[in-house]
Amino acid sequence: MKTIVITGPSGSGKSHLAKKLYNDLNNAFIIKTDSYYRDNLLIKILSIFIIDLYDRIISIKEKEIIKTINSIYNKKKSIKLINYDFRRRKSSHSITSELKGTKFLIIEGIFSHRLNIDYKNTMNIFCRQKKEICYLRRLKRDQLERGRKRKEIKKKFSKSWYLFFKKLHVYINTYKVSEMNPDNRESYRKLITNIKSIKKMP
Repeated sequence: MKTIVITGPSGSGKSHLAKKLYNDLNNAFIIKTDSYYRDNLLIKILSIFIIDLYDRIISIKEKEIIKTINSIYNKKKSIKLINYDFRRRKSSHSITSELKGTKFLIIEGIFSHRLNIDYKNTMNIFCRQKKEICYLRRLKRDQLERGRKRKEIKKKFSKSWYLFFKKLHVYINTYKVSEMNPDNRESYRKLITNIKSIKKMP
C-alpha cells in the first residue's frame, strides 16, 4: 500500500485534491486529520483563551490517527474512524470494513506532515496557493460549515497561516516533497500519471 500525504495551509485545496485522487484512483482511502480534533472539556476551555489552539497539533488526537493508519497498514478487517462535528465541537465514532483492495492511503490536512509516520516512504505533496485565495475559501467554508463570523475567521486565518509555515521548512528540507497548485490541470495530470505508474509496479 502506498501512502500519499497532502499538506498545505488552510484553503489551499488539500481536500479538493484528495477527493480528485480518490475518484480517479478508485482504490484509495482518505484520512482527514481534521476529523481527529479533541473534543474534551479541557480543550474547549483552552480554545476560549487560545484563539489559534485548533491550528496547533496539540488539538488533535494524534495517537488515534496513528492507530487508524496502523490498522489500515495491518489490513485489519474493521477500522475504527473518528469524525469531528465543527458546529457541535463533538466527535463521533464509526467502523468501516470497506478497505479490501485498497492500494493508496491518502492522509490530508494541515497536520498531515507532522505525524509520527515514516515520511521517507510516503509520497509527499505540498499544496501551494496564494494567501488571498486561501483566505476567501476559508471565509466561505467557516461561515457556511462552522457558523463563524467574518472577524473571527480573519483573525484565526492570519494566525493559522503563520503557524503552518513556521516549521514547514523542516519537512520540506528533510523529505522529498512535491509542490503543486491543485487548481492547475497540467500539474494534476502529471501527478495522477506518476501515481498510476506506481500502481502498475509489482
